[in-house]
Amino acid sequence: MKTSPSEFRFGRDFTWSHAEKAIARKAFNLALGRELDAVIREAKHRASKITQPSELWDLEHYLTGRRQSIDRTYDYRYSVLPRVLGDLIRKGRLTEDDLHGLSEDKLAYIHQVATH
Repeated sequence: MKTSPSEFRFGRDFTWSHAEKAIARKAFNLALGRELDAVIREAKHRASKITQPSELWDLEHYLTGRRQSIDRTYDYRYSVLPRVLGDLIRKGRLTEDDLHGLSEDKLAYIHQVATH
């Protein structure tokens, strides 16, 4: 099945099998775990350098910003999930191997998102 550039840009309505939903959920959770692990490491690093009370608020500002970014990025609605997975590959939180088992049309769409 060939997909037009406009479909890549604006998304498509995909049908998700039960197995694909499980693969996507596992990959999504893997990426989210990696993201949160990175935040934890950075927060610990920043916290270890705090010497002044005012620096606590810098840490809070960092954490609030990261939470907001994560909330915007990690959207598990099936209507946007292929775009989200493509973005996560582009950002290095997932690999295409993490999505092994998804249909070819979904993988093609995700690859297109990841490379643009």
